[in-house]
Amino acid sequence: MSLDNSVSPSSTGAATDTPPIAKRVPTERTHHGDTFVDQYEWLRDKQNPEVIAYLEAENAYTEARTAGQAPLRERIYDEIKARNKETDLTLPSRMGDWWYYHRQYEGKQHHVHCRCPISTDHRRDDLAAWAPPRLDADEPVAGEQVLLDSNELAEGHDYFALGAFSVSHDGTMLAYSYDTAGDERYELRFKNLTTGEVLPDVIPGVAPGATWSLDGEYVFYQTFDDAWRADKVWRHRLGTGRDADVLVFHETDERFSVGIGATRSERYLMIWLSSKITTEGWILESDNPTGEFRVLLPRREGVDYSAEHAVIGGVDKLLILHNDVVPGPDGTPVKAVNSVLAEAPIDDPAAMTILIDHDPQVRLEDIEAFDSYLVLSYRREALPRVAVWPLTETGYGERTELDFGLELFAAGVSANPEWDQPTLRIVVTSFITPYRVYDYVPATGELLLRKEQEVLGGYDPGEYEQHREWAQAVDGTRIPISVVRRKGIPAGPRPLLLYGYGSYEASIDPGFSLSRLSLLDRGMVFAVAHVRGGGELGRAWYDNGKTLTKKNTFTDFVACARHLVDTEVTEPDLMIADGGSAGGLLMGAVANLAPELFKGILTSVPFVDPLTSILDPSLPLTVTEWDEWGNPLEDPEVYAYMKSYSPYENVAAVDYPAILATTGLNDTRVYYVEPAKWIAALRLTGTGPTPPLLKVDMTSGHGGPSGRYEQWKEIAFEYAWVLDTVGLGDAPLLTTPAA
Repeated sequence: MSLDNSVSPSSTGAATDTPPIAKRVPTERTHHGDTFVDQYEWLRDKQNPEVIAYLEAENAYTEARTAGQAPLRERIYDEIKARNKETDLTLPSRMGDWWYYHRQYEGKQHHVHCRCPISTDHRRDDLAAWAPPRLDADEPVAGEQVLLDSNELAEGHDYFALGAFSVSHDGTMLAYSYDTAGDERYELRFKNLTTGEVLPDVIPGVAPGATWSLDGEYVFYQTFDDAWRADKVWRHRLGTGRDADVLVFHETDERFSVGIGATRSERYLMIWLSSKITTEGWILESDNPTGEFRVLLPRREGVDYSAEHAVIGGVDKLLILHNDVVPGPDGTPVKAVNSVLAEAPIDDPAAMTILIDHDPQVRLEDIEAFDSYLVLSYRREALPRVAVWPLTETGYGERTELDFGLELFAAGVSANPEWDQPTLRIVVTSFITPYRVYDYVPATGELLLRKEQEVLGGYDPGEYEQHREWAQAVDGTRIPISVVRRKGIPAGPRPLLLYGYGSYEASIDPGFSLSRLSLLDRGMVFAVAHVRGGGELGRAWYDNGKTLTKKNTFTDFVACARHLVDTEVTEPDLMIADGGSAGGLLMGAVANLAPELFKGILTSVPFVDPLTSILDPSLPLTVTEWDEWGNPLEDPEVYAYMKSYSPYENVAAVDYPAILATTGLNDTRVYYVEPAKWIAALRLTGTGPTPPLLKVDMTSGHGGPSGRYEQWKEIAFEYAWVLDTVGLGDAPLLTTPAA
């Protein structure tokens, strides 16, 4: 292997078995008396043809190294395609005088958004009026109107993502936005749904959302600053030019991002300002869209709250979830880290009365208000749950937690557009249960199954099993592991894919995957390490895996891997670690901590050069991330701590497992340069029999390729690499999908 200071001849992009070697251009970075020499920072300039040539060389090398997996990739892609019902439509949701749904057609990458008129056979207050119509995906629907065909918008573009899709309250206008570069900057457009005319109003460079005023005359939207932070809210009047738009709100604190929406009742518009640990809400009556927003509760460092409008006993109230200090069981003030629920007068939000006390075992996550009931979403025993709370003439009835008879599951509120609907749309799934959509009837307690995700070719959840195990971390903390496998596979250590994330209080909840069957049906075990830094076990679980406790995330994952080896579920030569984005940081850290535990590491858009990024406030999102990671610019302790775990800066001359990193050239969240630099450093310094691989999608961003068929191809590419790495490349399927 040549280690000279030039890009190898493979930079032409032609398939080659010779790994490209990036030239080294020393760039010094000094902070707090510490100097780091970065050899590959030059790769950040994607306008440099030499950088593009190098990335194309990496793609050519990866293609050459994985060429033997091509037949397996094709088989997996065909399996995924065969399980999916390619021509289908979603369960209709009622809003106003219409049922809204979207279609998918065989051979089409994107959704077609539609609606059909509601039958007049039933009164609005009749329960039968809320039973969704049974629509046939292969048959025309009476009165169907195509609102937006994303396939037409995507035509001629290598990448397409729909952002806003918002219908005005009277159902006559559509605000929609789309991104054709993968950089998450959207163009906002408007369509008259009565005439089909697309208005000349065009607003480029916006965030994906759009919120209508009650009268349908105005739309509110957000724009970004140079650091890719949503910092402004604008009001646009239909039929006017962009230069006439009114700046409604500007957030100057670089730690905070701004968003806008409306309460479920549609009575109020809400602007929310949020950092990673602090929020502030502003409110305005929806029927006064040109009025002035007023603050609900002024921001206080470390206080996170949300608010929803409700009518309790005929009186307008705010329902507020917050994590401020409250009286404990003995009257002593305690920090409500898992949040409490309180009510307050609409005109005096600070005059709160607590409705649900703080519980260290239950994390309150959301409250949604309807005219006759409330819906509480919360987390207990590492599982998301839903309870319905009826409203009475005098106040509150008895809460009911919905039970779905599953050991591991995820339950959540689905599409419920109306304020006064007598049913509640709920989605339930598990690792082995296809997505089920129910309508719950609060008045009777009925749980009506409306739709279940269809798996073509036959699928029996009874042929699979899921269960929870617990590993012990180095500090004695018990770490939950979810384990999924096909029943009847041979006993003893099995090939296993161990997934982890562990940041931003994001929880990896049970969820069904059609594509994952291609692993399970070849005898591979799938597991999730629910490490600290996530939110599975409450706010403290998150707090103990961030800033100066971030290393818990990494050591927890290693503890889970060791547990699975010690209990003979798998062994190091059969285990692949998997994680993306902030989970990619986890993968990079684990590669340095315990490379001997894994046969391979798969990571997408990995955040593997965190210190370089978090030190540069000019980069997108950096300042807003300081609450998550700490501020290494100002704090030498944070700097030293981050440097001690940064994957890129801790690459060593050790035998690393096989590594496949994927990224997108237009990613604005985790720049492609992070995995590019990391792979270059691994190739220069690391040892081991299998050279690391980098795959760069030259047209996409953080979310990967657009369009379902392209996404299936990407999954097939990764799964083929996983199966081949653990020796299952030729393993026969234990079940045969439909042709």
